[in-house]
Amino acid sequence: MKTKLFAFIFSLVFIVQWYAETSGNTLLSHVSKPFIVITLLVWLYSATRLKGRFHKRIFTGLIFSLAGDVFLMLQSENMSFFNYGLIAFLICHIFYIRAFTLDHKSNPDFRNPFFLWGAGALIIFCMGLFFYLQPYLGAWQFAILVYAIIITFMMIMALNRYGKVNLSSFQLILTGALFFLLSDSVLAIDKFSRPIPQAGVLIMVSYMLAQYLIVYGTVVRELVVKQTEI
Repeated sequence: MKTKLFAFIFSLVFIVQWYAETSGNTLLSHVSKPFIVITLLVWLYSATRLKGRFHKRIFTGLIFSLAGDVFLMLQSENMSFFNYGLIAFLICHIFYIRAFTLDHKSNPDFRNPFFLWGAGALIIFCMGLFFYLQPYLGAWQFAILVYAIIITFMMIMALNRYGKVNLSSFQLILTGALFFLLSDSVLAIDKFSRPIPQAGVLIMVSYMLAQYLIVYGTVVRELVVKQTEI
């Protein structure tokens, strides 16, 4: 019941934010954007009561994500806010990594049959994207490199959850992580390399789907082998 209720609420926020982006209504976008993560925070807390370390770490990551959303909204007034937003999302990914690491520790001896192929593909993509952007980054090179490494590691740890949690949680969180990568990739190309048509819409839609799927995967998560605290 809670899942359906929050899915409905999130859908309303999604529609409002989509309309704000496509219509160029900046005021509406600034009003509605924080509710993306606020809705997910309320859902995660009401569904889990943050009883486990995994839940707490995803919840903390969402708080930093909310801060990142606010900072990025303000970047047009002061470019320093882009730096703060980047740092906030970097910390968000670190908390997601710390959460996903718990699942690895629950069954460290399990071998994911496609882990190396998947991890290799992610590393190649992220390295390729960084080297493509490098000539345009200037003073941003180190910051973007660090961010690329962290989000790649987050993706790899999401992939590493296979066989250690129920399949639905694995699929939801991995798909969410992929949408996160898409959102950040489009944002980086649009900001540093060349404009992408309707970039704002694509960034926001993929970001909203990413966070929703990660939280959904957290809510339905069950360990296959419980060798650690939840």
